Amino acid sequence: MDRQTANELRSILTKMNITKGKVKIDLNNDTIEVEDDYSIDDILDSAGVLTPEQAKQLAEEVKKMREEEWN
Repeated sequence: MDRQTANELRSILTKMNITKGKVKIDLNNDTIEVEDDYSIDDILDSAGVLTPEQAKQLAEEVKKMREEEWN
């Protein structure tokens, strides 16, 4: 993407109060998802205090919560 297009997109997103550097735009569903600096998998891997089942359950809950926010 060229610099001008990136700046124009940044301007549009800023007007929508979206200031994160990474976003996912789904044109099919007309949604914008702000991407975290670290994925939940990265956080869970580094924490190392959850059982695999607890980690799976937490990841599912986070996914469900994010889906509810966009609906």
